[in-house]
Amino acid sequence: MAGSVYSVSQVTDYIQAMFSQDYLLGRVSVRGEISNCKYHTSGHIYFTLKDEGASMSCILFASSRRNLRFRLSEGMRVVATGRVGVYKQGGSYSLYVADVTADGIGALYERYEALKKELEEMGMFDAAYKQPIPKYIRTLGVVTAPTGAAVRDIIQIAKRRNPGISILLYPAKVQGEGAAMSIARGIRMLEEAGVDVIIAGRGGGSIEDLWAFNEEITAKAFFACSVPIISAVGHETDTVITDFVADLRAPTPSAASELAVADMYTLVNALREKRQLLGTRMDAHLRGGKDRLEQRRRVLEMFSPQQRLSNQRQQLMDKEDRLTSLMRQHLERVRRTLEVKKEQLQGLSPQHMLAMGAALIRGSDGLLRRSAAQLQEGEEVRLFMEDGTADARILTVNHGENHGDRSGGSGI
Repeated sequence: MAGSVYSVSQVTDYIQAMFSQDYLLGRVSVRGEISNCKYHTSGHIYFTLKDEGASMSCILFASSRRNLRFRLSEGMRVVATGRVGVYKQGGSYSLYVADVTADGIGALYERYEALKKELEEMGMFDAAYKQPIPKYIRTLGVVTAPTGAAVRDIIQIAKRRNPGISILLYPAKVQGEGAAMSIARGIRMLEEAGVDVIIAGRGGGSIEDLWAFNEEITAKAFFACSVPIISAVGHETDTVITDFVADLRAPTPSAASELAVADMYTLVNALREKRQLLGTRMDAHLRGGKDRLEQRRRVLEMFSPQQRLSNQRQQLMDKEDRLTSLMRQHLERVRRTLEVKKEQLQGLSPQHMLAMGAALIRGSDGLLRRSAAQLQEGEEVRLFMEDGTADARILTVNHGENHGDRSGGSGI
């Protein structure tokens, strides 16, 4: 083969053939510490096995996951068994894993668990120390790297939810040496600036990439912060120490922005609906109050002194009319009775008798003669008639005889 020139594919095919013919690489068990572990939506698991001197890319296909009895996580020490193969398009080799068994805890994972236990015993995870996140804020503080998807997502979502919000960014170092000190310094500075809420975090990565958020100095800065603080590190599956110390843990930086900043459009719509509902209820309440007042006014009018006087006045007027009617009826009856009496009396009056042709006789002594026995023959008398008087002398007195014809002679 010396002196010949081969294509990349030819060389890669040769290496692939060599790998496939090697008995040892056909089924090999490799011990190492898990890093960059990712559960893909397809069901496959991608991770890296590493030790002090090297690292190896590993793939556990979904069809082989039925043999996995625990969840793979950053820092775990495991023994992965499978075949080593070449990925032709990438020009790299990987361990295609068929089975994984636990092999103790990695150094970083051991440090993680130790610090977590220590801080928990100190009470730094206690819910009693958790501050509520304000529902509405004016100023948001962000501690993260000045570039990258995390800061872009936080700012874009915050501005979309509330265009008027102020955002103070502390450009922190979030990975490598000095990152923990940088994050702690950023938290203190934003606290002094008087922000309403702080989001401290970064995008996802390996356990080494996220280690600054597993340092004691970072955890204590979170705990000591008087401003409500949200831990927003990595993807939803990533868990760091600051998640337990913070007032609130967000699964991603984007979710943290949504938790910290209220959606003003939703708020405005809710306020508009509440205003309409309040107006409707106020109108109904006012109508109800008006109806109640009207009812009470009527009751008051019914029992008011003025109304009672008016009612009594009306009753008196009704009684007066009734009394007047009764008096008129009574007077009419008396009038008719008097008319009858009058006619009766008129029939008995001297004037009536005179009108009927009778005459009154007065003697010379001035007294009326009421009977024949009072007359004396030869006595001079005066006769009173309807239309005048006449003087006469009594010639004859007849006792006990009926009256003769009024038109005939008499004893006078």
